[in-house]
Amino acid sequence: MKSVYFDSAATTQLRPEVIDKMTQVMHECYGNASSTHSFGRSSKSMIEQARKTVAKYLNVSASEIIFTSGGTEADNLALLSAVRDLGVKKIITSRIEHHAVLYTVQQLEREYGISVVYVDLDDKGHVDYNHLEQLLQSSKKTLVSLMHVNNEVGNILDIKRVGDLCKANNALFHSDTVQSVGHYNLDLQEVKLDFLAVSAHKFHGPKGVGFAFVRKNTGIKPLIFGGEQERGYRAGTEAVHNIVGLEEALKLSYDNLETERAYIIDLKKYFIKQLQSNFSDVSFNGSCSDFENSTYTVLNVCLPIAPEKGPILLFQLDLKGIACSKGSACQSGSAKGSHVLSQILCYEDMQKPSLRFSFSKYNTKEEIDYVIEVLKEFI
Repeated sequence: MKSVYFDSAATTQLRPEVIDKMTQVMHECYGNASSTHSFGRSSKSMIEQARKTVAKYLNVSASEIIFTSGGTEADNLALLSAVRDLGVKKIITSRIEHHAVLYTVQQLEREYGISVVYVDLDDKGHVDYNHLEQLLQSSKKTLVSLMHVNNEVGNILDIKRVGDLCKANNALFHSDTVQSVGHYNLDLQEVKLDFLAVSAHKFHGPKGVGFAFVRKNTGIKPLIFGGEQERGYRAGTEAVHNIVGLEEALKLSYDNLETERAYIIDLKKYFIKQLQSNFSDVSFNGSCSDFENSTYTVLNVCLPIAPEKGPILLFQLDLKGIACSKGSACQSGSAKGSHVLSQILCYEDMQKPSLRFSFSKYNTKEEIDYVIEVLKEFI
């Protein structure tokens, strides 16, 4: 049986170079980075070098990078601290954010009584920037939380425009960039972000590590207490091998960005063409078939398949060795449909099965051909 992986938006395959680097660190640099002896200093040096590397790619100061367990922790750190420590009374977000943001914001609303408002979206799921500007006209201290690249349909936010709107209205700006860092260049001297969340396993790095960008002099306080690691912002002994793995994966992603992006764009175009050639009624959710307004790594497909076949479609594809998704991997255990698609699809299209295929440098056109042949069995 073939084995085909089209679920890189959920997690990516580790690059062999990253595995080699992490293995070397685990063998040679096992000292606690908080220890003052040479073993500890060696580990500390590797962490600080990784911090400088990350900062270089975002064009920020190394002191503005906080290593975390991943994007969810980084989102929580920014959102909770903004309300608890910075006096934020109003959060503007959208109904198609990742649950790491949506659930956190809902908890803050319950616990702190803040005002949560949702910006309007068009029928493709893009933010209504005029409505956002209206919502920013507020006397309350406000934070905007909007993701850069949507993890289900791939829509791209005009992150610079939002940053400028926030700056002009004295609002803080947080963005979940889990699906974009490593795939797009971000210059945080140009983009007026205060907080950013990243996860290494989305760009061929290890799971269990990510980072938060926190603009200097913001005034946040720790989410996790117990030690002075990460300049006092995040207690806990650092996983040196994971942090170095993140650094290596980020370097390789940006060093090979143009070549790998061109390759993946070609794959996605080929997949779209094959779907349209073989399934006359196929449609694409959000703007995922629009390469200007959607990421090159995600394709969310509404298939012309009988609704009764939908619930077992993923299972049947898995039996054929094909890995893809109905939406975010974080909600795969839920019987509920996609909260993202429910905001942009009509009732009729919501009854049809939609699948998210997400790509990496490791995919091939031959794999796409195999997926097409398997999907034909369901028509």
